[in-house]
Amino acid sequence: MRLRILAALALALPPAASAAGDAARGSQIYERCAACHSIERDHTGPRHCGLFGRKAGTVAGFEYSAAMKHSGIVWNAKTLDRFLANPLKAVPGTAMGYAGVPDAAERRDLIAYLAKAGACTK
Repeated sequence: MRLRILAALALALPPAASAAGDAARGSQIYERCAACHSIERDHTGPRHCGLFGRKAGTVAGFEYSAAMKHSGIVWNAKTLDRFLANPLKAVPGTAMGYAGVPDAAERRDLIAYLAKAGACTK
């Protein structure tokens, strides 16, 4: 009985209310990032393939700011949420001059997309 009630409540929630986020919507939000980033290749910013679990500032061959190299961040949903909300505040001195994604639901969706698309296939 308890399980049925929980399942009914979960189905009643709109997709944006999901803690996991909507990866399909996140892919649309990622288009804003595509001017500098790619899943597969480095551009102005580093590639996002293998992002989750990676220590910030460690993609081989990419030149990071000293601030990012020494940030001590390991990328996960929590650290990405904090960073994406305001990169310049999260890592003062970062070379990423983007103002961030102020909307929490958009960040959740973007993070869901990065978790899905950022898994390396190599």
